[in-house]
Amino acid sequence: MSEPRLTRADFRAFREITTRWMDNDVYGHVNNVVYYSFFDTAVNQHLIEQGALDPERSPEIGLVVETRCRYFAPLSFPDRVTAGVRVARLGTTSIAYEIALFRDDQTEAAAQGGFVHVYVDRETRRPTPVPERVRAAVAGLIAS
Repeated sequence: MSEPRLTRADFRAFREITTRWMDNDVYGHVNNVVYYSFFDTAVNQHLIEQGALDPERSPEIGLVVETRCRYFAPLSFPDRVTAGVRVARLGTTSIAYEIALFRDDQTEAAAQGGFVHVYVDRETRRPTPVPERVRAAVAGLIAS
């Protein structure tokens, strides 16, 4: 099933990500695994900036249980990458994020995908409701 290529207009929140020399693979473009790192960085940076996540102390943490990425055009060092972040679904114990990566000033996504965070208790690793502080931090990201 083909999903439409997203544009910057599909997002309200953006995060700048700097590519590094080491991100390129032998084919001269950013290696596919790095895209997932960009996704993770964009979402967690938002949560940290909003005061919803303290990676070392938050009693509840979001574990990634599903990921996906679709590639349209290559990214390469030294491109400027902007990640658009939105929430596709906010559930009781999980959040499904959608992320698009934009090269330099282009309006269409070079790649897009997402992942699902399931919230668990840090100690027991048992599912727990999405904390209110996280709900508040992502409320403005819910896709319409």
